[in-house]
Amino acid sequence: MPGFVLLVRPRDDGDETIRVGFTVTKKIGNAVVRNRMKRRFRALAREILPEKGIAGADHVLIGRAGGIERDYASLATELKRALKKVASA
Repeated sequence: MPGFVLLVRPRDDGDETIRVGFTVTKKIGNAVVRNRMKRRFRALAREILPEKGIAGADHVLIGRAGGIERDYASLATELKRALKKVASA
């Protein structure tokens, strides 16, 4: 997706908990920009992952350079599309 990369890995440990992590490197911007992007990722995860996430898997959102300029609605749409793509694979 243009705003982020989503990595999903099943844990296969019998626990159905959805875990999530965020990574935003210094290439994206200074600390203010990186923290803003992580706050947006946390809000997306709280909103979307409980219903569309894959149970028993680790989800990692990696920020891309164009992600901070994208509006929240388009990031939410991209995350839903990425989760649908991962679920079907």
